[in-house]
Formats: sequence, structure tokens, C-alpha cells
Amino acid sequence: MLLGAAFIVLGEFCFASMGVGIRIVSAELPNAMVVFGRNLIGLMLIAPWLLRHGLGDVKTAVPGLHLLRAMAGLGAMYCFYYAIAELPLAEAMLLKLTAPIFIPLIAILWLHERVTALLWVALGIGFAGVILILEPDLGQHWAGISPVALIGLLGGVLAAVAKVTVRRLSRSEPIGRIVFYFALVGVSVSALPLFWDWQTPTFVALLWLFGIGMAATLGQLALTRGLSLAAASSMGAFGYFSVVFGAGYGWLFWGEPLTLTLVLGSLLIAIGGLLASRSSNFRPIEPTPAAEPTVSGVNNRPAAKVTSSP
Repeated sequence: MLLGAAFIVLGEFCFASMGVGIRIVSAELPNAMVVFGRNLIGLMLIAPWLLRHGLGDVKTAVPGLHLLRAMAGLGAMYCFYYAIAELPLAEAMLLKLTAPIFIPLIAILWLHERVTALLWVALGIGFAGVILILEPDLGQHWAGISPVALIGLLGGVLAAVAKVTVRRLSRSEPIGRIVFYFALVGVSVSALPLFWDWQTPTFVALLWLFGIGMAATLGQLALTRGLSLAAASSMGAFGYFSVVFGAGYGWLFWGEPLTLTLVLGSLLIAIGGLLASRSSNFRPIEPTPAAEPTVSGVNNRPAAKVTSSP
């Protein structure tokens, strides 16, 4: 459980770092270009794995689940990138973190995961920490529910669907294959808007796009590994750490102050994460002993079956 949480926190750090690049490059390029660039570079980073293992390793018996995960993730990406470009970074991270609210509901209905009362308390404490950190910024938007906020909330719902789908896929699919199909579908679909929204990027913008793609791919690998080690519902609270990272980046690059509410909110987030880690009797999916490492250093062979009903 703790190892899964560590991978989730690492993934959220990568996503917060990606957010910095998105905000900077979005001043020059439209949203469609940023999303496409992120997916193209992500696919390029996965290509060495594909060349090494051949097309046989991308064969799957669940193409529909891969498509659902990719389309939900891509939709969340469009919403999230737009929110980052239009809102303060920490506030955009909050909108992204509405996903953990929906994850337990989806996990209960679809994966039949057991969600305890303690887990609900943990999620509530974690979300209270987020509200405490961002409450001054939320006031000016939540009164009228701005269109940008609604788009961010939609991104949270889609992200929840994508994360729970990853959990379902991890029962039989290796991590490299999951990330590969996400990158492949992402590039194919995000290329379509370029027919009417193309803009040639500068060299500096290309460097930022590469950094965004690398951070996003590393984040996806870490997130996928984390969700394969623990129940999707119990991992939701750890996603709140991206708000802490986002607030830190906001202070470092844009002068957003580190306040007492940030410290207290961070404490609540940590407490919520620890409670969540103790609230489930779930046993992780174990990789096969003969597994080979992928380019990310995690197991590449299909995981063994779930040893307990999630």
C-alpha cells in the first residue's frame, strides 16, 4: 500500500511540473497544439519499448477498455490544460483534484471495491485541506460557477473514469502496454484539431513541449504503477499532494505567497492520505516472477490475477 502511495505522489509531482510548462507555453501556443505536442512526445518516449519488444507485446484482449481509458484521459487533458492556461496554477490543480471525489463512486459501481467509512473520512479531510489552501481564490469563481471552473470539473470526472479504468486494466495488462495505447490514441485524436488550429512553435516552445511530454509520461508510468499496487478508491487521497506541489511552484515562479493556510491544508492532506492507506484490506496485484523491466524500470509482463476481490 505504501509503495503504491509513493508512486502516486511521484506521479502527482510530475503532473505539477508539467503544469508549469503548460502555463508558460500556453502564452504562445493554442491548447490544441499543447495537447498534441504532449501526446506526440509521450509516444516517442514509449517507442523504444515498442521497438525492443515488437508488435506482439501490444496485442490486447481488451481494446475497448484501452480506448475508454485513452478517450477519458484525453478529454481530461483538454479540460485540465485549458484550466491551467486560464486560472492560477494552484486553483487549476484543485479542479483536477475533484477526481478523487468521483473515484470511489466509480470504483464501487464498476470494480465493486469496498469503500469503508474511514476512507470517506480520509477523503473528506484531504478535500478540506485543499479548500483551506485555495479558499480565497475559490470565492470569486464559485459564487457564479464560471465556465472555466465547469470545464475543470468536467476534467475531474473524466480523470476519475480514466484512473479507475487503469485499475481495471492492470488486472491483465502490463504497464507499458497501457501507457502505449494511451499515447497512440492520444496522438491520433489530438492531431485532428490541428487542421484548423496549427501554429508553428518556436525552438523554445519545442523545448517546453518536450519537457511537458517527458513529465507527463513519467507521471503516467508512476500513476499506472501506483494504481496496480492498491485499490483505486484508497489511492484517491494521495492525489491531493499535487496541490501542495502546485502551490510550491506558484510561490517559486509567480510569487504566490506560502501562507499559514497552505501549511495547515498540507497537514490535512497528509493526514487524509495516511488514513486512506489504512482504510482498505485490498491486496495488490503481484507481477509474475519472470517479468522483464520496461524502459521505466517497472514490470512489463501481464500481472497475475487479483488475489482478492476488489
